[in-house]
Amino acid sequence: MALDLLIRGGTLVTPHGPLQADLGVQDGQIVSLALDMFAPARTEIDARGLHVFPGVVDAHVHLNEPGRTHWEGFDTGTQALAAGGATSLLDMPLNSSPPLLNRAAFDTKRAAGEAHSRLDFGLWGGLTPLNLGELDDLADCGVIGFKAFMSHSGLDEFPAADDATLFEGLRAARRLGLVVGTHAESDGFTRTLSQVARSHGRLGVRDYLESRPPVTEAEAVGRAILFAEETGAALHLVHLSTARGVTLAAEARARGVDVTAETCPHYLHWTGEDVERLGALLKCAPPIRDAGTREALWAALKAGQIDTVGSDHSPAPHELKTGDDFFAIWGGISGAQSTLNVLLDGGYRARGVPLELIAAVSALNPARRFRLNGKGALEVGLDADFALIDLNETFTLTELFDRHQGNPYRGQTFQGRVQSTYLRGQPVFAQTPTGAQFSDTVRGRLLKPDILPTGAA
Repeated sequence: MALDLLIRGGTLVTPHGPLQADLGVQDGQIVSLALDMFAPARTEIDARGLHVFPGVVDAHVHLNEPGRTHWEGFDTGTQALAAGGATSLLDMPLNSSPPLLNRAAFDTKRAAGEAHSRLDFGLWGGLTPLNLGELDDLADCGVIGFKAFMSHSGLDEFPAADDATLFEGLRAARRLGLVVGTHAESDGFTRTLSQVARSHGRLGVRDYLESRPPVTEAEAVGRAILFAEETGAALHLVHLSTARGVTLAAEARARGVDVTAETCPHYLHWTGEDVERLGALLKCAPPIRDAGTREALWAALKAGQIDTVGSDHSPAPHELKTGDDFFAIWGGISGAQSTLNVLLDGGYRARGVPLELIAAVSALNPARRFRLNGKGALEVGLDADFALIDLNETFTLTELFDRHQGNPYRGQTFQGRVQSTYLRGQPVFAQTPTGAQFSDTVRGRLLKPDILPTGAA
């Protein structure tokens, strides 16, 4: 029987390192990895000179559909992700209206994803004081985990989890075998510093950055780890902006706490000086730090202390990204398309980060952490999710495919360009001489976490 697809002559980036081999696809799965494969195929791609990476599994995306699709929706958001080499995403529960706090909201968002997503998608459920009683129901729906804010989320309909709520949510997640993801910043600390600055008329970029110092992250990380250690729950620390936060997670993991650490491309690429230059395009929380902190994060990643890198893609309309009070401007960075660009250029090219480690933090580790069966690696029996990348091509990013044009990465020059992206063996994106092409027929599927064996949680 002929293969559906044969990728010939590429360098496969496997968990064990680069491998010169052909890759055969049948019925959406990888069925063979071998050098000079002699097999007929309906479609054959010459990948000589290219690296074949596992498709990015972006575990931190805000697509905001339904309700705020004009901020970002499944169609445009997954288009940008595909152009960046992603094949799967895990969508956050807030910014949608209503937020994903119960079964009805899950069903509505699932329907939107199945109708419009170009990539496979999983859904985070919320963990707030409003929905502690809904967690079992959300687990039954198939959420991949519960997201909690330890500081104000920016939306009143998704309130922060006080300590009691977070602790009880972790206990429930332990019982249900799911992960809790936490936005770790000290709410009382950041709120007080912000109020003091604003009361004195200090409303600028630097005032905002100084109102959320690194200690506010470290304090909340330590508290979340303590609660996870007490409950035995699985904790995922999202968008850590400091190596100190990463170190706290690594130390806890060494003593047996089930904790993983995520950072984002913007913390690895930009500095506070860039925020002062570009303004609202780079506003986020926790904020982007100084150059020394950025280098410490790269060192932690290279040392294997950072488990995942997620884009935290979170666009907003232009009118929410303008104003004289930087504290009042909506926080969120458009970055769905640029995760691999930053990791390959800033990591592999500039700092010698091994390709297999880049594949691990962008694909294998998130797939394993959230138990996404069939995802995350180039291995026989897994889904044929991959991107063909020219590591030698230097280009300036001008074509961006998310909903809004306010993207800080526009005009940045990178080495390492995604040429095409495949979901379950089907082409979803291709860079051609006449411009980008996207499939209008491939649609993503809902991803649910594998069921743990009895007693494994």
